[in-house]
Amino acid sequence: MIAIVDYGVGNIFSLSSSFKSIGADAALTGDKKEIEKADKIILPGVGAFADAADKLKRSGLFSFLQEQCAGGKPMLGICLGMQLLFEKSYEYGESEGLGLIKGSVKPISEYIEPGLKIPHIGWNSLQFPSEKNELFKYINEGDFVYFVHSYHGADCDDSLIASTQYGGTLTAAVADKNVYGTQFHPEKSGETGLSILKAFCEL
Repeated sequence: MIAIVDYGVGNIFSLSSSFKSIGADAALTGDKKEIEKADKIILPGVGAFADAADKLKRSGLFSFLQEQCAGGKPMLGICLGMQLLFEKSYEYGESEGLGLIKGSVKPISEYIEPGLKIPHIGWNSLQFPSEKNELFKYINEGDFVYFVHSYHGADCDDSLIASTQYGGTLTAAVADKNVYGTQFHPEKSGETGLSILKAFCEL
C-alpha cells in the first residue's frame, strides 16, 4: 500500500485518481500507524513552504517522516512536497526542511531570463544526466511534464536526476537513495506522469 500523506496541504484528489488508474493501492492518511504500515510514501503539497513545514511539525509527521526514510522506506515528494525534502528554503525568509536532500529551495527568478512569467506554469521537457534514474525507466528524455512553481531546488547537483529549461536550467527532479522528488506534477502530466508513478510503485 502507498500512503499519500494528508497534512492539510495539497491537491490530493487527482493524485489519488492517478494511482487508481494504474491499479495501485493508495490511501490518503495522516495516521502514523497507517503510514508506518505502508510500503511507500507520497508527500504532496501546494502553497508556501513555511506553512507546510509548520503543519507537518504540528501534526507530528515532520520527524516521523524523517525516521521512515532513515529506515529505508521509499518516499516521493511532489511539487512543494519535493521542496520540503531539502535542508532549507528561502521562500519569505529562511525555513527548515526535512533535510533528506542536500541543498536549498530558492526563487527561480535567480536562474531564468528577466521578464519571463513567474510562476512558471506549463509543459516543459525533461533532460537527464548521463545516467537515467530508475524513476524514469518508462519514459524518455525530452518527454513533457506539467509544472507550476516559483521556487526550485538549488545547490543539489549530487542528487539531480532531471532538469528542465525555462529561460535557464531549473531542477525538475532529485533523488538520494530511497528519497525522490519531482518539482513537476506527475498526476497532471498525462501518460508520462502515470509512467513515472508506476515506476515509483515498483521501486
